[in-house]
Amino acid sequence: MAWIFLLLAGLFEIVWAFLMKASDGFTRLWPSVGTIGFMIVSFGLLALAMRTLPLGTAYAIWTGIGAVGAFALGVLVLGEPLTPLRVAGVTLVVSGLVVLKLASAQ
Repeated sequence: MAWIFLLLAGLFEIVWAFLMKASDGFTRLWPSVGTIGFMIVSFGLLALAMRTLPLGTAYAIWTGIGAVGAFALGVLVLGEPLTPLRVAGVTLVVSGLVVLKLASAQ
């Protein structure tokens, strides 16, 4: 169950990061409210996952899911550039996440 909480926490992190961008520095009300709401849910789910998962593994995977997801949204929705170096960087992040998951005993 901890891994499901962690996956959901990471997905909510992607949403709040996207809404934070849309909030334009917290100058737009509803994206700002959404950012804070999704942050609370994301942190809460992360806390539940950390009840049983190691701190380093849980935190790294949570931030990794958020980073890769935000990268994908940036490219697919916001038109950010998809360069070979950016793809290589995201590939390294995903590789690290896979290794952390494989190294986890749970």
